[in-house]
Amino acid sequence: MDGLILVDKPQNITSHDAVLRIRRILGTPKVGHFGTLDPMATGLLLVAVGRATKLFPFFSRQDKVYSGRIRLGFSTDSYDATGHPTSAEAACFPETGELVLSMAKFRGKIEQTPPAYSAKKLCGRPLYKWARANRPVSLSPVTVHIHSFELRSYVPPYVDFECRCSSGTYIRSLAHELGRVLGCGAHLAALRRHASGAHGVDEARSLDEIERLASESQTAAFLLPPEVLLPHLPKAILGESSGHGLQKGKPIPAEQIIDIFLPPSGRQPEEESKGLFRVFTTGGKFIALAGASAPGQPLIPFIIL
Repeated sequence: MDGLILVDKPQNITSHDAVLRIRRILGTPKVGHFGTLDPMATGLLLVAVGRATKLFPFFSRQDKVYSGRIRLGFSTDSYDATGHPTSAEAACFPETGELVLSMAKFRGKIEQTPPAYSAKKLCGRPLYKWARANRPVSLSPVTVHIHSFELRSYVPPYVDFECRCSSGTYIRSLAHELGRVLGCGAHLAALRRHASGAHGVDEARSLDEIERLASESQTAAFLLPPEVLLPHLPKAILGESSGHGLQKGKPIPAEQIIDIFLPPSGRQPEEESKGLFRVFTTGGKFIALAGASAPGQPLIPFIIL
């Protein structure tokens, strides 16, 4: 069983909890997720099964789209509503104009420090375990890209927003830093992921739906096969006997490629994906990802499915 499942994660379970349930439902251990959602957050969680787990490097770095609510007035140690207050509650709140201007300062490439209570690892151990042990650690900021950070409504102390950002962005950190800039403190009160790359939460299924469909042997209703994934990359079709060297990572000479299909218009690869191909058999099976240094050059496989 191989493919991608679009899960609409409910509140108050971890992403790993969702993976464990999918493992139990499908009866297979080879299941993983492509990008953590905090327990408080809901929405789209990409869960890979079988061969599709090898595609993590591609799905994990896709842009994300969120909506959520920020509570102005005080900060917390976890940067969200599950944490303990770390500042006194403010009595005054900014005007709408000041809020909009402050939110605009976060657009573009910014340096962001992960929250102390997060799943990001340091020395092989999640940060939240260091924090719970009261062992402060020094964290280096990382560069993330905030494509948009828009105000949707403002009824003090609550700020409703939408955000499109690069992978690795912590919306909790964004809320915390907004409160610092405004001078009144803030934390994330609610969050929902609407999209990851080309996939949206409107396509996703609840865990209960997935369990029901699986019990009715209707896995095709929720499991996207590997062959339909990464449609923005062109397809290279190999001749019948050309795939034998793939397991050893041997280059695929151009003469062994019998056809190339370009992606549909509007789904062109981004700059970092140019020169990459999905490699298929003549029978239509997605067997590898490969790259070419120039047109007509051999394809070098780097992920073997």
